[in-house]
Amino acid sequence: MSAQEYAFCVLAVVGCLSAVAVVSARNVVHAALYLVVTLLSVSGVYLLLGAEFVAWVQVLIYVGAIVILFLFGLMLTKAPIGRDTLDNQQRWLGVVVGAGVFAGLAFLIQDAFPVQDAEAFRTFSGDTAAIGGAIFSDFVLPFEAVSFLLLAALIGAIVLARKDDA
Repeated sequence: MSAQEYAFCVLAVVGCLSAVAVVSARNVVHAALYLVVTLLSVSGVYLLLGAEFVAWVQVLIYVGAIVILFLFGLMLTKAPIGRDTLDNQQRWLGVVVGAGVFAGLAFLIQDAFPVQDAEAFRTFSGDTAAIGGAIFSDFVLPFEAVSFLLLAALIGAIVLARKDDA
């Protein structure tokens, strides 16, 4: 195995362990910090694949903006943070639904990435011009939908915070 494969294995183990810690943490703030570690490991995988731009966008957007927005939402809405206030007896239902979603997604995407097309992923140039051209031509609607969703979440957090003060 090469050094790149060892690094991928380390990043995969760290990412998987922190992802399990996200859903099993007793404190919501700790879960958000575990989410930071998970997203940073995904960014490390992008770096290993040679997509530096995508890796840094992952760090800036997801770690730097989404997780911070999540933490601000927790602080502004004065949401209960401990497990005692959020826990219920329907974990088994969540496990069943999660397993069903996983099985459905695995079934749907099994033919999406055939092995013979693996060379196409290796020859993709991850330069900024190609990514920008794809975002603002082919994927402009999803890009704008995500930006609208983030704006709505930020406005909603501010509105909820202002109602508590009045």
